[in-house]
Amino acid sequence: MGAVARRDDRSPTALAGFLLGASGMFAVIYSTQAILPRLSEDFGVSAATSGLTVSAVVLCLAAGAWVWGPLSDRWGRRRTLICASALVVPPTVMAGLAPTFGVLIACRALQGLILPGLLTVGPLYVMEVFGPRLGGRAMGYYLTALVAGGLLGRIGVALAAAAVGWRAPLVALAALPATSAVVMWRTLPDAPAQPAPVRRRRALLRLLRNRQVLTATGTGAGAFLAFVGVFSYVTFRLEAPPFGWDDTASGLIFVLWVMGGLGPVAGQFTDRFGWRTVALAMMGCVAAGVLLSLPDSLVTLVPALMLITGGMFCGVTAAQIGIATASDSDRGTATAIYFSAYYAAGAAGGYLPGLAWEAWSWPGVVAVALAGLVPALALLGVHRAPVAAARRAAA
Repeated sequence: MGAVARRDDRSPTALAGFLLGASGMFAVIYSTQAILPRLSEDFGVSAATSGLTVSAVVLCLAAGAWVWGPLSDRWGRRRTLICASALVVPPTVMAGLAPTFGVLIACRALQGLILPGLLTVGPLYVMEVFGPRLGGRAMGYYLTALVAGGLLGRIGVALAAAAVGWRAPLVALAALPATSAVVMWRTLPDAPAQPAPVRRRRALLRLLRNRQVLTATGTGAGAFLAFVGVFSYVTFRLEAPPFGWDDTASGLIFVLWVMGGLGPVAGQFTDRFGWRTVALAMMGCVAAGVLLSLPDSLVTLVPALMLITGGMFCGVTAAQIGIATASDSDRGTATAIYFSAYYAAGAAGGYLPGLAWEAWSWPGVVAVALAGLVPALALLGVHRAPVAAARRAAA
């Protein structure tokens, strides 16, 4: 691995290689989200149970973060990224070939245990390697790459499933992390050397007393719960009266993820106003979008989903800058705290709104989403972090 000549961190090729890896891994995570009604029908399970194909992977992401985050402090960011990309290929192939719903859940869980090798380490790597030159835009580019991967994983799978069934598209997704592993191996520079990590328990206790860690974590978790809940069950809503869309048309609703392309702009605003200010404004947008989604009309539903998508990705851009700059050491453990809460909230967002949908239809989904956003808004409002302090922490 060390024998391959790699470009330095000033090379656009290095940044492109990293972003390809990010988009490839993210395409895998929610590859079943747009086809939940099809999985529910094929395996004979309820809407909430089909949502476990989302919850299983994100819940295991929460657990895997505690392995991959601290490991990257000791083993190196670059090596961790490449290893995770390669390891996720086999369970991705097996997910498409799963003969039963239980096997599919097991494959998705295995994906979830491996994916934090990129998704937990990625924000640290992008700020350590590309942040000094690009500032907050670097995190924005990273989140935009995730959006691109999410669009491919959702819309691509939905359209292909309508044509050839859902199995072949899930298998084909394995080509993305496989290609990413090779490209990253050939292009990624090593991240700067990190201070020697302290004992895990001591580092954890110190970081759990860090106000910036807690606020950024609560922000990301609340936004993600609302986002996953809304987009996991909006397809059921669109296929039911009064809309009556088919699964292909409802899958196209994920085109609205292009709003996540505002990530670099959010990064620039974070450089200017501070991550907390940007995150607070964006969480307000998400909450407004959730409420606007209540009427049974596309006139309000489409703008609502745009607000939720743009607000979530811009808010998470700010929150991840907050977590990446919250501590000078043990950053892998800091991101483990963040992503374990983030993906645990995502797991809840993949399942609890399904129960609410079955009991109270769309108003139930809205109630669950707002329940996740209120604590995030409270943390951001109470734990004020002046812009100057945020800049000193990032220095």
